[in-house]
Amino acid sequence: MSWLTAEEALNLLGTKSQTLYANVSRGRVRAKPDPSDTRRSLYFTDDVKRLAARHAGRRKAEVVAADAIQWGDPVLPSALSTISHGRLFYRGQDAADLAEHATLEEIALLLWEMKRPLRLEGQGVQNRLPTLMAAFSALAERATTDLPSLGRSLPALQGDAESVFGTVADALAPGLSHLPLHQRLAEAWNRPDAGELIRRSLVLLADHELNASTFTARITASAGATLSAAALSGLSTLTGPLHGSAWQGVRSLMDRAAAIGAEEAVRSYLAEGRPLSAVGHPLYADGDARAEALLACFTLPPLFADVRKMAEELVGERVNVDFALTAMTSTYHLPQDAPLIIFALARTVGWLAHAMEQSVSGHLIRPRARYVGPPVE
Repeated sequence: MSWLTAEEALNLLGTKSQTLYANVSRGRVRAKPDPSDTRRSLYFTDDVKRLAARHAGRRKAEVVAADAIQWGDPVLPSALSTISHGRLFYRGQDAADLAEHATLEEIALLLWEMKRPLRLEGQGVQNRLPTLMAAFSALAERATTDLPSLGRSLPALQGDAESVFGTVADALAPGLSHLPLHQRLAEAWNRPDAGELIRRSLVLLADHELNASTFTARITASAGATLSAAALSGLSTLTGPLHGSAWQGVRSLMDRAAAIGAEEAVRSYLAEGRPLSAVGHPLYADGDARAEALLACFTLPPLFADVRKMAEELVGERVNVDFALTAMTSTYHLPQDAPLIIFALARTVGWLAHAMEQSVSGHLIRPRARYVGPPVE
């Protein structure tokens, strides 16, 4: 990553220092302390250049709007979560701090603004492994029979969200309904010693502002569809290799490292022009805060430690939460698809929170396309 001093950033922007600081506080320009002088800050070059181009008026409005949904400026208001100064916050509370003690159920109460304990009245299914197929089937069955979200009050939607979450929990964390979800999941996998790390993971993955699956869920809810349909659309998007299934790329890298060594594996990926899904995240200039919070809680297996060292050294970015989840899966001998199961269960809380927020707003999300096809008369 390339960084600019304040003077260099101001020269590019052609603005006063107060304007630069305002853009940092609004999340438009990422900043970090200058290692050579902690009283000064450095500013992410790409962010500054993008803002400078906008200020210079070199892009039309439709181009600015198109860029906004590609890691650009915020596209809609939300009070649920944000990434600020390298940290993830849920309704103003640091997610890493919450992960020290909270459960996923408590995060649901926070994000959904519910004042009573969560009641997940599921079927209490036992002796069945968590499967994504079960979650898809259960949500699809509900999507066409539940009440639409349009025109309903927040308390009514909260009741629906609680019920939909119970359905997903039955599929992804089968077990006795009185047990916390992380314990149900650990016992379903017969790995009770992993329960604490699973709890932390669930909390850290509950929401992440307008990621691809969450934006999809909001679009679905904006049309007035059922909350189960919103969760189903989010789950479908999550399965993509650039999103919740990024762990598969990490797994492939680890398999290659096991065969030819960590350094050679990382070098071969880079030589082939293949991105390393194990490192980097556009919203965290100094490293994924979620990965940091997880990796501090267990010892990496030697091969993972070697790959982390080589990847961070050769790429110049720190490992991310996909690496952390895959490493945790290997350390605790969880099923290979555990990262996606954990991700889906946790993120259902966020999808439902965003779906309710969007439904209450009453606005349909309907952007325009910037036509680039053959000329029309």
